[in-house]
Amino acid sequence: MNIYVSNLGYSFQDEDLSKLFKDYGSVSSAKVITDKFTNRSKGFGFVEMPDNHAAELAIKELNGKVLDGRPVKVSEARPKEEAQSNRSSYSKRW
Repeated sequence: MNIYVSNLGYSFQDEDLSKLFKDYGSVSSAKVITDKFTNRSKGFGFVEMPDNHAAELAIKELNGKVLDGRPVKVSEARPKEEAQSNRSSYSKRW
């Protein structure tokens, strides 16, 4: 399952994200999204967990948890096509 994590502190790194989710099961990948010019975290990332049950437990347990003074938001990631179509329909209204 692909998991979306937002409201991360700007000091959060890929390794930190991976460690956070490894308490719940195997992590295939963990990536904090960074600005391509400054290389600074954009405050969100994605975690891939092969076991859906472990992923659902991680989402339930970690959503709202305070890390670095911020309550993180954790949810199942929407498919890329769906997320892109939502953005494009929004921009077409203007």
